[in-house]
Amino acid sequence: MNTFYLEHANITVNNMDNAVYFLKTAFPHFEKRGGGVSNGRTWLHFGDETTYVALNTPSEDLHIQKDYKSSGINHLGFVVSDAGTIAKHLLDAGYKRSFPRQEEQFRIREYFYDADGNEYEFVEYLSDLASERNSYA
Repeated sequence: MNTFYLEHANITVNNMDNAVYFLKTAFPHFEKRGGGVSNGRTWLHFGDETTYVALNTPSEDLHIQKDYKSSGINHLGFVVSDAGTIAKHLLDAGYKRSFPRQEEQFRIREYFYDADGNEYEFVEYLSDLASERNSYA
């Protein structure tokens, strides 16, 4: 069987420190993997040995309204062992839910916006069976 996973997502943020704070709040074990300046833009790879988020600053200040009505990334989804704890940490840090907590038979999902309006989903699966994890009923 082939194993595959999403190694990273690459997003542009208005404030690198705010983006790192959001991710560090959600994933305290994430650390800087690498970073620098390229073509006048600051970049940072922030994550663990397996998964990271590539953060880039724009060449100019961007404030784009994100929604599900136009093309582009709607949210980044992370499988986590305890969605409730992550949600509590984010709420305690002042972040807002973008969608109400979703409790289903085989999963719990929490959705939050970071300071730039990027949406993140944190999903906790309540089953190890693929047929149940992938149930959409």
